[in-house]
Amino acid sequence: MSKLIFDFDDGDFALRMSDDMAMDSDGNLMMRVSDNMVMDMDSGELHLTSRWDSNDDE
Repeated sequence: MSKLIFDFDDGDFALRMSDDMAMDSDGNLMMRVSDNMVMDMDSGELHLTSRWDSNDDE
């Protein structure tokens, strides 16, 4: 499991903080919507990301 998630829309990385939350390199809080999509909690925009596995055992 990787704690880093690449944000294709912004071209930056987000660090997983829990199963459903991450913070990107700009300090924006991101909430997981699906395995490949997050919502920027500051702007409400949806972002396409690298795979966000829901199972920590993998």
